[in-house]
Amino acid sequence: MATWEERAERAVERYEDGLARLPETPDERQRQLTRTGNAAWAAGLSFLMLGRVDEGRAWLLRAAERYRESWPDAPPSSWGRPLGAVKARLIAGDVSGACADSGWALGEGAAEAESPIGRYAGALAHLVLGEDASACAVAAALRDRDDFPPVVADSLVALATGDATGYDVAIRGLLTDFESREEFLEDVHVADTVLALQALATERALAVELDSPLLPR
Repeated sequence: MATWEERAERAVERYEDGLARLPETPDERQRQLTRTGNAAWAAGLSFLMLGRVDEGRAWLLRAAERYRESWPDAPPSSWGRPLGAVKARLIAGDVSGACADSGWALGEGAAEAESPIGRYAGALAHLVLGEDASACAVAAALRDRDDFPPVVADSLVALATGDATGYDVAIRGLLTDFESREEFLEDVHVADTVLALQALATERALAVELDSPLLPR
């Protein structure tokens, strides 16, 4: 298995190569921008796992920028892009950027989307902006879907309602779910959703002490 150093180096190379070869046609360009965003995401998480926090944050911000840049020409309902941008900024500790991207996601209709990923982006955006009642309404509806992870919906609802016990149970369940997975974006074995939600939980004094090989130490 590759080391975190090797993963970071490869991700940086993919990012730089991708930006150097951006196509002119809109569809191909948005695809390439998404690929470079994913590479920056992988680099950011890898650097965090190495304890190189400043580098990790810088690369996560690049990921958020590329995801947003890819949006105008993306196919309808490409909600993974605003979701990825908001999560990246949360993990990087970029409060103002997370608020800006949350406003963008909501302005594009994430909270009213038919897609569960869109609704997830909407709930997360409402939480970032401190609109907890709206976040709770969107997240609670996700609980009733069979195409969305219950532990994520439960974590979002607990954050929105300030339920410390509920959040503790839900976030630990989410981490356990990550630890059982075999597939990760860019093959970077990090519990990224846990990191993003823990950032919101810290603001609300709800954060839980967690220890896992899938989390930075």
